[in-house]
Amino acid sequence: MSLTDDIKELRARTQAGMLDCKNALEACNGNMDEAAKWLREKGMAAAAKKEGRIAAEGVVDAYIHLGGKIGVLVELNCETDFVAKSDTFKELAHNIALQIAASKPLFVSKEEVDAESIENERKIYKTQALNEGKPEQVAEKIVEGRINKYFKEVCLLEQEYFRDPTKTIRDIVNEAILVTGEKITVRRFTRYEMGEGLQKREDNFAEEVAKQIAGE
Repeated sequence: MSLTDDIKELRARTQAGMLDCKNALEACNGNMDEAAKWLREKGMAAAAKKEGRIAAEGVVDAYIHLGGKIGVLVELNCETDFVAKSDTFKELAHNIALQIAASKPLFVSKEEVDAESIENERKIYKTQALNEGKPEQVAEKIVEGRINKYFKEVCLLEQEYFRDPTKTIRDIVNEAILVTGEKITVRRFTRYEMGEGLQKREDNFAEEVAKQIAGE
C-alpha cells in the first residue's frame, strides 16, 4: 500500500487532516496504530491549549429511540457558528447523543461527580476488598482501580465509545478539536427513559438501544 493510501486510511479512521495524517505516519514509521495514537495525543494537546477559550456556539442534538421509549438532548459547544454548522461537528453531536442513549451516563466528566458520592463509593469498595480478605495496603489499590472503573461507567467523557471501544468519548471530542481547530465541549445532557422511577416490569432499554445502535 502506498503512503497516499495509508494517509487516506488514517484520515478515514481518525478524521484528522491530510497533513496531520502524513506527519503522523512519518513520525511512526508507517505504523497505522501508532499513528492513530500519535494523532489522539496531539488532539489532547490541542484541547489543552484551547482550554481557556470561550465556546459559546454549537448545537443541541436530539435523539429518540425505541418508538419514543428513550429520548436524549445534548448540548455541544464550539467557538464559531461556522464550525457548529459543519458535518464533523453535527456528526459528533449525534454520536454523543447515541452514546448517552445506549450507555446511561450520569455526569459529563469526573469533575462533576460530587465528593460525597466518590467518598461513598470508596467506602463501599474498601469494605468489599477487606471482606474479600485483602490486606489494607492492597485494598487501597483495589479501591483506586474500582473508582476509575466507576468513572468510566457514570462519566460520559470517560466511557468507551460505542463505535470503537479503543477510544473514549473524550478521545473523539479531542479528534474533532484537531479537525476543526476550535475548542469543543459537552456542556450538558438529559436522558429520558419512559417510566423511569415507576414500579413496572423490568425492561433493559439501555441494552436494547446498545444492540440496535451497534447494528447501524
